[in-house]
Amino acid sequence: MTNIRNPKRNTLKTLLKSLALFSPLPLTQQSLAQSESWPSRPIKLIVPFAPGGNTDSIARITAEKLSKLIDQPFIVDNKAGANGVIAANFVAKAAPDGYTFLMAAMPIMAILPVITKTGYEPIKDFTPVSIVGTNPFVLGIGKHVPANNLKEFVQYVKNNPGKLNYASGGSGSVSHLSAVLFVSRAGLDMTHVSYKGGAPAVADLLGGQVEMYFGNISELTPHATAGNIKIIGVSSESRSSLIPNVPTIAESGYPGFKTITWNGIVAPVGTPLSIINKLSSAIQEIVATPDMQTRLLQIGVDHLGNTPAQFKQILTNDIKTWAEAAKASNLKVE
Repeated sequence: MTNIRNPKRNTLKTLLKSLALFSPLPLTQQSLAQSESWPSRPIKLIVPFAPGGNTDSIARITAEKLSKLIDQPFIVDNKAGANGVIAANFVAKAAPDGYTFLMAAMPIMAILPVITKTGYEPIKDFTPVSIVGTNPFVLGIGKHVPANNLKEFVQYVKNNPGKLNYASGGSGSVSHLSAVLFVSRAGLDMTHVSYKGGAPAVADLLGGQVEMYFGNISELTPHATAGNIKIIGVSSESRSSLIPNVPTIAESGYPGFKTITWNGIVAPVGTPLSIINKLSSAIQEIVATPDMQTRLLQIGVDHLGNTPAQFKQILTNDIKTWAEAAKASNLKVE
């Protein structure tokens, strides 16, 4: 029997094969193809603050080093406003294609979402890549305070309940919540005096109007070196290489106490894992170089460079820490 072919059927088969060639790849294959070619064009690194601050400086140093290593420009784009919320929301809604990242600052990711409505959720809306550097806080006291270490200071405050003050750079700021956390854990009775920024807070610490202030290491060290204040504790897990003779608050009788700020790169959730890992490895490589470490130390920052999993764990822990501090300070969650 002769096999007669159906021309319409053959035409349909041909059409389907042709369409298959142009049909989208499955998501996993798309992600793989995307990551294998990454990066093929310039990458935007969004900075949530205006040029000139620590976060901006860290971003520019990092962008310069990554551009050379990855052989594609990392373009720093400052999107200031609303304490960083504008930039964070911009990146959260960006295409997860590996060409838009946020130079995140710890307060944007771990404090603001705890105390106010931001429009984004740090764990849900972002994928951590790597922390570039950390900045410990130091506990500074006025030179008029009759104490030379943390134990003596705590005893002095307990001997004067309700009579002594601590300063902050503003309600809800890292300096405020760090102090609140310490005061709460040490069982102290002190009055909070809020200032519009760190500079006026430091001025009153120098002038003797307040007894205590948690500040950036770069902010208080020059005054301590000049003998105008005393630094009696560091808020990081280990001592700072910049002031190695100053013990941590944890080792001075408050184990587990840790409040640091950090700057790290995060991506919109959904960014291919292979791109996340490539960029994380690149960041770890550049922060291991002596030149970058020196440049970070010049602005009071200790280099880190960690894995996405390690970054996520730090973020998770920080959110819990600052939620505790916010509760102790009676800050209202809006």
